[in-house]
Amino acid sequence: MRKIISWFSGILLLLNLLQACSSKPEEARLTIYCTSDVHGSIFNYDLKKGKETSHSLANASTLLKEARAKDSLSVLLLDGGDFLQGQPSIYYYNFIDTITPHIQAQVMNYLKYDAAAVGNHDIEAGHPVYDRIKKEFRFPWLSANLIDSQTGKPYFTPYVIVERQGIKIAILGMTTPNIPQWLPEHLWQGIEFEDMIESSKKWIDILRKQEKPDMVIGLFHSGYDYTYGGANEKTLKNENASKLVAQQVDGFDIVIFGHDHTEKQEELTNDFGHKVLLMDPKSHGTYLGKIVVSLKREGDRYRKSYRSELIDLDKVTTDKDYISTFTPAIDKAKSYIDTELGTFKSPLSGRDAMFGPSAFIDFINEAQLAESGAEISFASILSRDAYIKAGIITMKDMFNLYAYENSLYTMRLSGEEIRKYLEYAAAMQFNTMQSPKDHLLNFKKDAEGEILTNKKGYPFLQNDFFNFSAAAGIKYTVDVSKEPGHRVTILSMTDGTPFYPEHMYKVAVNSYQGNGGGGHLTRGAGIPKAELTKRIIDVREKDIRYYIAEYIKRQKVLDPQPRNEWKVIPEKWYKKGKAQDYKLLYNK
Repeated sequence: MRKIISWFSGILLLLNLLQACSSKPEEARLTIYCTSDVHGSIFNYDLKKGKETSHSLANASTLLKEARAKDSLSVLLLDGGDFLQGQPSIYYYNFIDTITPHIQAQVMNYLKYDAAAVGNHDIEAGHPVYDRIKKEFRFPWLSANLIDSQTGKPYFTPYVIVERQGIKIAILGMTTPNIPQWLPEHLWQGIEFEDMIESSKKWIDILRKQEKPDMVIGLFHSGYDYTYGGANEKTLKNENASKLVAQQVDGFDIVIFGHDHTEKQEELTNDFGHKVLLMDPKSHGTYLGKIVVSLKREGDRYRKSYRSELIDLDKVTTDKDYISTFTPAIDKAKSYIDTELGTFKSPLSGRDAMFGPSAFIDFINEAQLAESGAEISFASILSRDAYIKAGIITMKDMFNLYAYENSLYTMRLSGEEIRKYLEYAAAMQFNTMQSPKDHLLNFKKDAEGEILTNKKGYPFLQNDFFNFSAAAGIKYTVDVSKEPGHRVTILSMTDGTPFYPEHMYKVAVNSYQGNGGGGHLTRGAGIPKAELTKRIIDVREKDIRYYIAEYIKRQKVLDPQPRNEWKVIPEKWYKKGKAQDYKLLYNK
């Protein structure tokens, strides 16, 4: 009897398999559209700059409606994350109007996204924001490697299965695991971060056994260059692991990624001999990625071929219905940023800060000192092209002055650690000058020593400008004729009292650097990553931009000027190098 039952069960299983195979199409064609790192570019208007822009999701909406009108059953729309930061409109619905449905959720639901990945700047908004918006999305928000520390399961949805033209598609989300190095713990409390390669191996196995998809798409918020910041293919929890996952983890057909704000289309052969298509649609709504997938059945599998392109949204008209739908929501944000804070007697320029001492960085440091009560403050260039005019200052100016929602830390650092921090910052920013004819800034060069430039002829900096930092509260010099590590001499505190290398000082710093971001406190000052949290004396509840705005409100009328606490020497070399590099960097 048992043999008969077993035989009958086997027949049923075979019939089910045959039925499943017969229901699959012999051929199919799918079109995948993608965006990433939109950073608030939901409208063709830059609220920070107060002017029209040529591309945004409003342009993408035109193409998406046209595509769905032709064949809605074959279209898939995905996003690589980082949409909860970047424009005042996003900030407004993150932190000011928390009752109205979030503008980003409204837009993405309108555009009918099928899935999105979680980005690091989405986590930066904090639990109240991302926990709220994921309930407002009418699509799954994916990240398989962000783990709920209480349950041991993914905090967000790990993957989603969608079907198009009879093809079963698995979309697996991943997020760069470096978030604890950049953000205060209260923003990601209760979440643990797994290595993307190891997590991908685990989830690909789950997908194969439980879902048996015809196609697998990786939707990652993690960049392409796995060597960035001195990392390599063996670095655990690599910030930019998208290519590594595609190369080392078998099972992905397509990997759509972002985080590094670069356009990329590449087909590679992975370590198992299988082709994988990679696409990065850049950032800020510059491009709409498009991948046309042709599938032809071969037994129980499909042979796939791809045709990909990055559609320049500058060349696409905006969707009028989209514009009219979201104009009221944007207008509310505009009213908020028009709030008057005080008056400046003098302008501030981020360009000045690129070359050394400036009123721009000094003003941020002054606000941080006033709010924190610290003895010394560190600040960085977060807006290299910002220009704040003299006159009435509004909240809009604050978004130009301070680009990110960093928290304000007060930390305890020794005098020697402060010096080493400044050495590290100087090495990031300045070239070693051997004569007045040399470049002041540390530009990226080729093997022959020639400066590398982009398509428009502008030079590439060797390091990210947001790592260029300066201090307030001390007097010091940076000698660019000396080799890195031997340039900084701290003369005294600002009031002339002695500065002691062994003394512990209270130092104001942004949360990105306070958590180890940029390497100033770890690789520079030599503080072990695990020790950084022990050095934190205080964490302010709100972001630094908020406290700068409050500082202006209290002062009412300000005349921001350089504090003249530090200088670059030799001074004649510095002036000549600054003049020539300003022309090179800004073509003026």
